[in-house]
Amino acid sequence: MVLEALGLAGLENYFFELAHLVLRYFHVIAGIAWIGASFYFVWLDNNLQTPPKWKQDKGIRGDLWAIHGGGFYEVAKYQNGPEQMPSTLHWFKWEAYTTWISGILLFSLLYYVGADAYLLDSNKTSLDKASAIAVSLAIIGSGYVIYRLLCKSPLVDNGKLFALVAIGLLALYSWGLDQLFTDRAVYIHIGAIIGTCMAGNVYHVIMPSQRYMVAEVEAGRIPDSAPGLKAKLCSVHNNYATLPVIFIMLSNHFAYTYSHPYGWLILVALFVIGMWIRHFFNLKHQGVYKPQVFVGGVAAFLALMLVIAPWHVVKTQNHLASEAISDQQAWQIIDKHCTECHSQTPRSQLFQTAPNGFILDSVAQAKKLSAFIHSRAIVNRDMPLGNMTKMTEDERQQLAIWLVGLAGSKDELANNTEAGG
Repeated sequence: MVLEALGLAGLENYFFELAHLVLRYFHVIAGIAWIGASFYFVWLDNNLQTPPKWKQDKGIRGDLWAIHGGGFYEVAKYQNGPEQMPSTLHWFKWEAYTTWISGILLFSLLYYVGADAYLLDSNKTSLDKASAIAVSLAIIGSGYVIYRLLCKSPLVDNGKLFALVAIGLLALYSWGLDQLFTDRAVYIHIGAIIGTCMAGNVYHVIMPSQRYMVAEVEAGRIPDSAPGLKAKLCSVHNNYATLPVIFIMLSNHFAYTYSHPYGWLILVALFVIGMWIRHFFNLKHQGVYKPQVFVGGVAAFLALMLVIAPWHVVKTQNHLASEAISDQQAWQIIDKHCTECHSQTPRSQLFQTAPNGFILDSVAQAKKLSAFIHSRAIVNRDMPLGNMTKMTEDERQQLAIWLVGLAGSKDELANNTEAGG
């Protein structure tokens, strides 16, 4: 019966990871298609040239010539629409819809089904799983509603002021989320809010505008320009959000950002930097070349990375090196908090195999992976995952002392080897 139960648990973990793989793979592919389309059409619109007179007489507002894949392409944009609708008209909507659908399914799998590991943080709040999920949904939903209201307000006509208000709201949401959920969940929730706003732009504004224009042309009428202008503005909003969203999609690989004490503020800063760098490319597409914009964005990113570097770890090295923790003491901490997941046979029900292939079943293996342990448990402090095993500050301190001692021994051995060599 025990073996049967373990077997079922193993299959359950396997299918959880399989669903994770399928959804993430599909989400990345759909996201590439959507963001690629966003990049292309904004580039296209910004590069249209005044057409010759005979094209203007046909109602063409701008055209563009390009070469790619061994052929020449001629693209034209009509002021209102062609005299007659073509038999085949390509629409761009499912790239957005599939990205959002796969993203929300992936989000639900990890942060709702796997709430104990990825969503809940007992050090921040006592919310139970059901309440946390309800709060999460309310936050994402409210974020989209507020964005829609802002887009319907006079504020939308003032791009700079709109951006400032949006960034302020983003900061408020990030700070509030940081009071409730795990550090990693804060970033993904902001990504979910932004992604929902982007997909909502397609569903609620861009597609209705396009359907309206097609219907008017088919009826022989000249479409009103207002719906098209609103759709274009939403497309621009989506375009400026692309680089920040891409970072958020990748952020779980860079724990030093979200696990920082001011991780929520770092997210806001990275969002602004991403928008600023995207602004450089949008200007460049319009023939306005301002390298200082790009250089300023890169410089701001590098400065931010220097500010959040773990200088506090360096400052405590000498103090820690003066103490000593035995291998046995260190192993008791590692076995209690690390081998739950990082083992040949994980005790955690979340994993069938050790995450990233890191196995810590002995002191010898722990010593080989000491740099990894130091980075994740001491510097980034994002391990144990969601601190499910409730690792205390005293235990982290003891583990840090042991790891510093190991590093000192390696340096001493290296120095002795060099001297002897």
